[in-house]
Amino acid sequence: MAPETPIVRAPGGPRPAALRAGGYWLAPDSPAAAMGSCFPAPLRLSLVLLWQLRLSAAIQWLGLMVNGSRVAWNQTQHCKILDGLVPDQLQLCRRNLELMHSIVYAAKETKGVCQKTFSDMRWNCSSIEYAPSFTPDLIKGTRESAFVYALAAAAVSHSIARACASGELPICSCGSAPSEVPGPDFRWGGCGDNLHYGLQMGSAFADGAMKSSKAGGQATRLMNLHNNAVGRQVLIDSLETKCKCHGVSGSCSVKTCWKGLQDLSEIATDLKSKYLAATKVTYRHMGTRKQLVPKELDIRPVRDVELIYLVSSPDYCTKNPKLGSLGTQDRQCNKTSVGSDSCNLMCCGRGYNAYTETIVERCQCKYYWCCYVMCKKCQRTVERYVCK
Repeated sequence: MAPETPIVRAPGGPRPAALRAGGYWLAPDSPAAAMGSCFPAPLRLSLVLLWQLRLSAAIQWLGLMVNGSRVAWNQTQHCKILDGLVPDQLQLCRRNLELMHSIVYAAKETKGVCQKTFSDMRWNCSSIEYAPSFTPDLIKGTRESAFVYALAAAAVSHSIARACASGELPICSCGSAPSEVPGPDFRWGGCGDNLHYGLQMGSAFADGAMKSSKAGGQATRLMNLHNNAVGRQVLIDSLETKCKCHGVSGSCSVKTCWKGLQDLSEIATDLKSKYLAATKVTYRHMGTRKQLVPKELDIRPVRDVELIYLVSSPDYCTKNPKLGSLGTQDRQCNKTSVGSDSCNLMCCGRGYNAYTETIVERCQCKYYWCCYVMCKKCQRTVERYVCK
């Protein structure tokens, strides 16, 4: 076999928009793309894999959802047992072992909430199952990776803030009392979620992996840090007043109120809206320095409240591992819907198959004094539809 002829780029000459190696495409801002063409194919592939590992380093910790609960997290060597923590996170783990149960819970919540939020979409967050390794949909700076980064960042701070309020974390307690004057019908009390501490430790953990010069290209780092911040801002905005009634026979003559965070599923719903309206950006000079600007409307800076991405996503209709698309074949669809879960949109016009399923459910339930409910079991047949 003839030796492969290297591609030579003259010093100072134009860099290709993307470099392909071993079936993978490298982002144009990556050092691997800049120098990868100088090496033989096997080494180029190794460079690609190393580069992709760095790109996803900041969310590798989501891999803790697999075995993280099996670790006691009471010794510093536990930080090295499982894959997923990069050096900055390992350091935080050793210094704050008591946080790790909350972080493991955040990883599980991120997976479950992401998959539930996108269950009606072609991309249904199933690739998060592969953590700490990821497919291209969560590596290449796509709209989908923007959502996952934002949700994961919010989940860490959310989990820690609530663990403080519940007493699970001995190093923190309830959130500080609100400064605003209470209304005439309630008083401040209870134990509010400690959002301040949650944000402090959550951002240190989620952002720490991206502060390193080895965490990917500058454009990718800035994008991920931006999306993390968006996730935390949605978390901050979710803080609301929650109350408990006191009084004779539940009369609610007096209410005790505190500040609490909404559930992560509600935060994910807000982030999904931002995902659908996300802005594609490019990294270029604006004045004297380079920064991320909207690709189509680069006359304005990126807004703090919008999710951003660098690479357009595939349509996720057909299976294509190189793009991170699992396709929608055999996905369930809704024949009567006109939304994203409709058989027309979910199946990408390929059509669908119908089948019947018998389900057993409780019915004719009756309450008996005191104090139990008895139900019968009923069967019914439902029709399901799956994409061809």
